[in-house]
Amino acid sequence: MTFGNRGRSMKIKYVVSSMVFWGCENNLTFEQDCEFLRSLGFGIELWPNEGGLNACKYDRRNWKRLSHATKEMLVSMRSRNDNPTLEQWQEQIQCAEMLDSRIVTDLRSFGIPEGEDLNGRDLPRQIVEMAQQSNVRLCIETGSLKQVKQLGKKFDSIGYCLDTGFANLDKNVGFKKYVDELAERITHLHINDNYGRTNDHAPPGLAGGISRQNWDYLLEALNRYDNEIIACLEMRPPSPTCIIRQASDFLFDHLNWPDKPRSSEDRPARNRIPAKNR
Repeated sequence: MTFGNRGRSMKIKYVVSSMVFWGCENNLTFEQDCEFLRSLGFGIELWPNEGGLNACKYDRRNWKRLSHATKEMLVSMRSRNDNPTLEQWQEQIQCAEMLDSRIVTDLRSFGIPEGEDLNGRDLPRQIVEMAQQSNVRLCIETGSLKQVKQLGKKFDSIGYCLDTGFANLDKNVGFKKYVDELAERITHLHINDNYGRTNDHAPPGLAGGISRQNWDYLLEALNRYDNEIIACLEMRPPSPTCIIRQASDFLFDHLNWPDKPRSSEDRPARNRIPAKNR
């Protein structure tokens, strides 16, 4: 398996994370979620659990339902994130083989604690071998850049998943360096945005979020290689903080309405009312 032959354009297919349906006011069934995305021309990226629930979708008892609901759809899978055992990895790899899906995972689910070396760890090797035997592509999601690159160097069959929101948050590395370091082997994208403070998983295009320059930089870097990429819209239903920020950006930055409220961090100390006088 090779990555990054120069001089040819990459290809992108699009899916939407099932995360976008969590906590919606009008809850749809899983089948309705899939039908809705299918009608829009998108595939689906499955999460192992619904928000707040522990039951895993990839358990063998759910395979028939998964297969039926995602028929004729492009499917990708986000791996279990509950410190899966080797047996649980085997089950989700078999599920991915049935759905013709790749698995996007992270260092922790691979059995690699943050900041620790790969040497002496047998679980990653066993997982990679099982995936290769089932012809299932593994993509390691952005985490510690050093560890991700180390894992990629050790296992050349693994592709990289760049999470745009995560890359925007790490000020020590920077968005463009993540792109530069990973672009040659990026086979998956998690597309989301934030204001550089918390991982909001907001829709891309926030005023004050990831800049247009950085979005363009990412696409230009990907176009240097011929990787087949799945781009996943990985967004949560908006939090109150996110909703307020988006509304404020529109009113005060785009429409220029007056008297924009100022946060406690921006207000002069003399304007603050002592708690005993409130």
